[in-house]
Amino acid sequence: MSGHSKWSTIKHKKAKTDAQRGKQFSKVAKEIVMAAKLGGGDPDQNPRLRLALQKAKQVNMPNENVKRAVQKGAGGGDESALEEVTYEAFASHGVALLIEALTDNRHRTVANIKSILGKGGANMATPGAVSYLFEKKGLFLFEPEVDADKVIDQATELGAEDVDLKDDDSIEVLTGTTEFESVKDGFDSAELVYQSAEITMIPSTTIVLSEEDGEKIIALLEKIEEDDDVQDVYANFDIN
Repeated sequence: MSGHSKWSTIKHKKAKTDAQRGKQFSKVAKEIVMAAKLGGGDPDQNPRLRLALQKAKQVNMPNENVKRAVQKGAGGGDESALEEVTYEAFASHGVALLIEALTDNRHRTVANIKSILGKGGANMATPGAVSYLFEKKGLFLFEPEVDADKVIDQATELGAEDVDLKDDDSIEVLTGTTEFESVKDGFDSAELVYQSAEITMIPSTTIVLSEEDGEKIIALLEKIEEDDDVQDVYANFDIN
């Protein structure tokens, strides 16, 4: 859990800058389009769209952008001609990477990712070589100023799988995917404000790296995420 969580924390801090916020808008808009395309434009009937709209709120995406993305996805046509693709790779020290993308051109996307991986000393893996190392979970991140006791009590009562109080006093709450919505509703009802709430991929095991080696992996992940087609990157490492 900690490898991905460390990377998640870094990503959320980066997203606060204007340039990263613009990049986030584009990625969230794509997710909204795909969610609406697959499940319709009514968030009450579309859990994936509800989650995408929550992400839009977290990054302060303008309402007009959100509305336009929903209309594009629900309306069909060329503007919603996106498809989901997942790539698997190994970085240095055997760190496993799972790369999720939304693209309208598979050839462009795979060529770009292969180039980034190669420059970062990583290689594409065969399908299935990495994916079994990760499990889909719900993840909530709370900033240090939130009442830790209240979060822990509420998470336990709501049936969360795990609560982790980090060294910087931030809190991570892990849930199953089926419990994610009810836990989220419980936190909202208790007025416990989380920094982020997402369905993510959690590694079953992690590789512990030195700070120097860990920084190199983080630099590679940042390069991958800069690609316009990449939605998310997961990795099974921790930094000692």
